[in-house]
Amino acid sequence: MKLIFKIILLVFLTISGCKSKQVDKIKPSSETPKVEFTEFDLGESDLPKLKREVNDYEFIFTPEQLEKLTLIIREFEKETTNQIAVVSIDSIGKYTDFDQFAIDLSNYNGVGLKEKDNGLTIVFSKNLRKIRISTGNGTEKILTDKICKKVIDETIIPEFKNGEYYNGIEKGITELITKWK
Repeated sequence: MKLIFKIILLVFLTISGCKSKQVDKIKPSSETPKVEFTEFDLGESDLPKLKREVNDYEFIFTPEQLEKLTLIIREFEKETTNQIAVVSIDSIGKYTDFDQFAIDLSNYNGVGLKEKDNGLTIVFSKNLRKIRISTGNGTEKILTDKICKKVIDETIIPEFKNGEYYNGIEKGITELITKWK
């Protein structure tokens, strides 16, 4: 009798414990994410301070996609010390030249090790329909402007034209990494 009572009590506690876990689930927020920098943050430079490897100021990527890109970039940096930054941005502020904006953004944020100048920044804007790969002087010895342009034209842009921004960036990074090793 005591054994049956203990089994019934155990089953009851297990079932009630499961129900409370279901109640605790958090519903996803339907609010629009907020921009990670403000005009005040930009100051006179009109350039945002990059906070991570992938800075998605246009909110193009899903959290899973951001995580995958970040992992690819971090693994490559761990193997080689070469640094990659990806930036999506909807405006270039006071700048009139997107290419110069990308170069200044990369320099301002110090992408790459100073002594090796081994940085690469992919800056793109869905809103402005522009993309630029900016390389440090050390990187440019291997990934020339011609190679970067070819990756943009033949790998990234075709995916962008299909609305596949993640695929374009992921394939572009993978191709650049392969050529850079």
